Amino acid sequence: MPDFMVGDKAYEVDEDGFLQQPDLWNKEVAEAMAKTEGVEELTEDHWKVVNFLRDYYVEYQVAPMIRKLCKSTGFKLNKIYELFPSGPAKGACKIAGLPKPTGCV
Repeated sequence: MPDFMVGDKAYEVDEDGFLQQPDLWNKEVAEAMAKTEGVEELTEDHWKVVNFLRDYYVEYQVAPMIRKLCKSTGFKLNKIYELFPSGPAKGACKIAGLPKPTGCV
């Protein structure tokens, strides 16, 4: 499996760049992964989505459905795509350090 470097630390990722050990995720990993997804800076709105995804994953061991993400964060789907151009499954989940969601292409 490939490694994703953040500073001098290597993190194991799958072939699509998803972190293989979500418990190793931290703010620096999120910021570095964001750049790979076309997000130069994580704003308060980005963190609202990322933190919701992390909390949901910790509780249920799965990424939430898009509808749940929108309802819980208060963001419409088009806003999520503005924040995460590669989408809520690929971009947002990757930045949040979650494993690749089922059905994510």
